[in-house]
Amino acid sequence: QVQLVESGGGLVQDGGSLRLSCAASGRTFSAYAMGWFRQAPGKEREFVAAISWSVGSTYYADSVKGRFTISRDIAKISVYLQMNSLKPEDTGVYYCACRRWSRTEYNYWGQGTQVTVSS
Repeated sequence: QVQLVESGGGLVQDGGSLRLSCAASGRTFSAYAMGWFRQAPGKEREFVAAISWSVGSTYYADSVKGRFTISRDIAKISVYLQMNSLKPEDTGVYYCACRRWSRTEYNYWGQGTQVTVSS
């Protein structure tokens, strides 16, 4: 059973930084994509960033390009989201997710971690 556990959320001021972590277990993830999503109050969940576990290719939403960096540590079986130059509109619950490359939708999700950016 795949388990994803996020940590690292919190309250930060406009322009600040946070680093989210996602500890993964229960599977060999070499054929998986790992992603970060977020959901703001009253809005739908949206894609933030993704990384291929085996090659390390990265993908970003336009709204976070140049500010956020996704990475993975194969030895620690963990994925990270470094968030810099945070804005109030980055506020939301951030979720770690994963899927096999053969799937089009993410089917494993963590419980989420709250990120609040104050103006």
